[in-house]
Amino acid sequence: MTTLTTPGPAVTAGPGPAPVRRKRRGEGRKRLEIFFFVTPALVLFLGFVILPVILAAVYSLYNLPPAFQWSHLADSGRFIGLDNYVRALTTPEFQRAIGNTFFILFMSLLVQGPIAIAIALLLNRRLRGRSVFRLLIFVPYVLAEVIAGLSWRLILQPSGALNATLESIGLGALAKNWLADPTLALWTIFFILTWKYIGFAILLMLAGLQGVPDELAEAAAIDGASWWQIQRYVTLPLLGPTIRIWAFLSIIGSLQVFDMIWVTVSPAVRRIGTESMATYMVQQGQFAGQPGYGSAIAVILFVISLVIALVYQRFALRRDLAGSITGAGARRGREAGVRHKRKVR
Repeated sequence: MTTLTTPGPAVTAGPGPAPVRRKRRGEGRKRLEIFFFVTPALVLFLGFVILPVILAAVYSLYNLPPAFQWSHLADSGRFIGLDNYVRALTTPEFQRAIGNTFFILFMSLLVQGPIAIAIALLLNRRLRGRSVFRLLIFVPYVLAEVIAGLSWRLILQPSGALNATLESIGLGALAKNWLADPTLALWTIFFILTWKYIGFAILLMLAGLQGVPDELAEAAAIDGASWWQIQRYVTLPLLGPTIRIWAFLSIIGSLQVFDMIWVTVSPAVRRIGTESMATYMVQQGQFAGQPGYGSAIAVILFVISLVIALVYQRFALRRDLAGSITGAGARRGREAGVRHKRKVR
């Protein structure tokens, strides 16, 4: 007798737990690597940025002696609340320091930006000795602020090199006491800051110009556009993200300017002509023996910088961050990937 058997449905072995375990093991290893590399930077950030800000906010609520101890914070007689903030905002010296700081900020944007763009456009062309010019322009930026400040202080003395040069060429009437005259000292400081940091701005602009496609300029030239029209309607719009990043760095640096003013200008002139928020904070908190008052000024400076940074990021850098890896561009990329997987399925 012959027995007929009908073949049943083919049975395929499904995926076992091994791939799942390997995937989980890989995710755990990735998280461990992230934790290993992020933790040192996070500890430094919390210890040297967040903790000092918190301590400054606490100290600003007290009237502390020059050499205070933690036990002074427990003395209820030293707690004065917001009096240090009221005193700072109503003091003419601090108001003048705020005005000087914003003067440097706005002048940096109005003067340094156009000069940096113009020089970058010039150095981006094929010129003989272009590398040498780039090096010479960037050298002041790599100098330490103290060295640059002391050098300019010697040059700008009444008997310094600048006045001696003016007298030797018959322009002695233009010789001034550049760092002792309160009406000239702030402009002199701004000139030194421009000389010091213009190289960094030019370097950023040159880096941004490398990302401008040559094909666009060539197409505009074929259509009859002049060199100036190409720069205005093609190059500058594409250079916009670089300009906005430089402006952001310039704003933050101007708000925190300290070294150049402190080293170059004498304390007497600084108090009446060139005081910035940072120099006023150090003068009052460290040398005038008022750490509580100095801490209040530090908190005010921190709040002003934070508010300006957030507002600038919200309105000026929004279009640049929209396509970044960590911003909305990443979300759009993930959504596009999900849609693609659904189509494949």
